[in-house]
Amino acid sequence: MESAALIIVLVIALALFFDFTNGFHDTANAMATPIATGALKPKVAVLLAASLNLVGAFLSTEVAKTISGGMIREDQLSPDIFPPIIFAGLIGAITWNMLTWLLGLPSSSSHALFGGLIGATLVGVGASAIDTGVVLSKVILPALIAPLTAGIIAFAVTKIAYGVTRRYDLKADGRDGFRWGQIFTSSLVALAHGTNDAQKTMGVITLALITVGWQSTANPDPQLWVVFACAITIALGTYMGGWRIIRTLGKGLTDVKPAQGFSAETSTAATILASSALGFALSTTQVASGSVIGSGLGRRGSTVRWNTVGRIMIGWVLTLPAAGAVGAAAALIVVWLGGWGVAVDAVIAVAIVLGLFLRSRRDEVTSANAMSEVADSGAAVKVPRKPGPTRRQRRLEREKAGKDA
Repeated sequence: MESAALIIVLVIALALFFDFTNGFHDTANAMATPIATGALKPKVAVLLAASLNLVGAFLSTEVAKTISGGMIREDQLSPDIFPPIIFAGLIGAITWNMLTWLLGLPSSSSHALFGGLIGATLVGVGASAIDTGVVLSKVILPALIAPLTAGIIAFAVTKIAYGVTRRYDLKADGRDGFRWGQIFTSSLVALAHGTNDAQKTMGVITLALITVGWQSTANPDPQLWVVFACAITIALGTYMGGWRIIRTLGKGLTDVKPAQGFSAETSTAATILASSALGFALSTTQVASGSVIGSGLGRRGSTVRWNTVGRIMIGWVLTLPAAGAVGAAAALIVVWLGGWGVAVDAVIAVAIVLGLFLRSRRDEVTSANAMSEVADSGAAVKVPRKPGPTRRQRRLEREKAGKDA
């Protein structure tokens, strides 16, 4: 009994750490474009996103139910084996989150979690424990439809925004008033992110509690303490700011103008809020990326950097199988070594996280340089050079120098 309780504590701790990585991995979804256009200062942006993630986590539990009472068939699972399997799945998700963060790739934390859990469950329990119908309808299908839908909406909204405000074409950078709209729409995305992503960790913890009989299967709703813990953890992660991914999403895909940013955030918020209401556990990262691409295509003269888009899409395709492979490997260690396998997995997980973190310190990205350097994921950001002085400025400088002499 004591060993089972210890494993559950380890599962909860690792789940909350995943929640933390989810927070800093996905800060860019809401705040990359307002930071890129200057609508919000970097530190103010991440503080606002963290606060709204915290609030959003309390608004809905539909996504949590998808995980705790849908994707995995708890009635076919042994209370002895499944908590270690969840632990192994979380290792797969965290490994992929940390790796893609290091590379500056806006990949899906959600699909990393699903992939890790599915891979670990397949090895530790078998295919019968996976409800493929739920996986296809509420995970795979939204992953295919949501980015495309968000991109089309963002494209249309961008066209409308520029068409309605055409008389401002001659103003420098055009349509600065949209920066105020960006503050509202990016705040809405941060709120929507809390309603969707924080609940995935709630679902994992609830699933673990149900499996060992600490919560009734008749009530898959997360307990109040689980909601509070996950909400606070994802808010803290968001406040840390995933500056590498903010750099890629804010500058690496296209040069975002205020009207584009407003359109992209509007599309992202609408798509995420609709999916949360329906219980679809989609990737907010894919939705945000699709919206930025759509807004780039919608602005005449804008350039979408397709090399970076291609690298990001490869990351999307690899997320489920890669996280699943790591989760399956961790589960295999548990199957071989039993209770000691959890300890071995824990040591490996700590080594992976520390190794990737220390590697990131070699070329640290912070709020000070996130928008001023070339994105790691595509080396595609054009850093504008400071223009030299004009003839008139040079003449005035010579006249001033002559007077001073």
